[in-house]
Amino acid sequence: MAKIAGIWSRVQQALFQVQECLPPLSEQQRRVILVLEVVRIEEQVPPGCLQWLGRRRADRRALARAFVVKACLNLPTTKMLIERLRVDRSLRQLCGWEQGRQVPSEATFSRAFAEFAAMGLGDRVHADRVKEYLGEEVVWHVARDSTEIEAREKPAVKPKTVRRKYRRGRPRKGEVRPPKPEKRMERQYGQSAAEGMAELPKACAVGTKQNAKGHKHHWVGYKLHVDVADGEIPLAAVTTSASVHDSQVAIPLMKMTAARVSSWYELMDSAYDAGPIHRMSQELGHVPIIEANPRRGKEIEMEPDRKRRYGKRSQAERFNSRLKDNCGGRFVRVRGHPKVHAHLMFGLLVIFAEALLRLIV
Repeated sequence: MAKIAGIWSRVQQALFQVQECLPPLSEQQRRVILVLEVVRIEEQVPPGCLQWLGRRRADRRALARAFVVKACLNLPTTKMLIERLRVDRSLRQLCGWEQGRQVPSEATFSRAFAEFAAMGLGDRVHADRVKEYLGEEVVWHVARDSTEIEAREKPAVKPKTVRRKYRRGRPRKGEVRPPKPEKRMERQYGQSAAEGMAELPKACAVGTKQNAKGHKHHWVGYKLHVDVADGEIPLAAVTTSASVHDSQVAIPLMKMTAARVSSWYELMDSAYDAGPIHRMSQELGHVPIIEANPRRGKEIEMEPDRKRRYGKRSQAERFNSRLKDNCGGRFVRVRGHPKVHAHLMFGLLVIFAEALLRLIV
């Protein structure tokens, strides 16, 4: 907790310096200052190189801070962000531009966002901040869940796989049949987190989800899988195709989280009730608390202590709601997996910073 408590002294110093140079700040502007000071996204953006010819490139560090501001203010489009920066002196100077005419055009913002998505800026910043503030702490509960992300693009066409059909029963004399392919979760058991993530489908697809009343809901886009610690602090996040089942992401995600923080309990719903997930969680030194899948037969009642701890899984659902309602999760205007994931990570960084600040304020 010492590193987390140290945030507040640095944030207070930043607020004091800003208030001396800018007019009186509103509550919204103070919120932006706090988030920017905790995230410090400019530290992961490489400085611009010296140019001898051509027009000077816009400062990428200021653009990165502007995208954090966009998620913090829940602005639907980049055009609205540019208009806000040109009229709001305080926000503009917080990003790094003194005058309104210095704010780049929408095309420059688009090119910079593509660069940030290609370099995985959001993931790098989030991983560094989690290790910095929580790497020496022990997390009691890690709640794992996913949420649908609607996108404005057509689903990718699935490649047709031709499978040879064999006669049922034992093979004929001299007939050689190839061995059955290993299931994805079994492969993930012996893979690293990066190798497991690389095999997951990431193209835009059609997803289906069944609600509590038994009605099916369909959407076109992606699915965000996230691990959330106590206090609604996101620890790791992965974006996949909407058609990917939650259980296919559990093992790589828990390995990614285990490399960043130490935890004791992992809370998952019935979608994660699979043998490899139970075994992997126990091998990592965790206690898996997973709701029994009713499709497996008789429903098993949880022990009172486990049932009480399982109730904390709702923090992952609250995180999903905050991301969509307050940090741009419902306004995905970009296309392609890298850009969609980058857009979601900017919102995740805002929630991460505010969750840390709630612990010390």
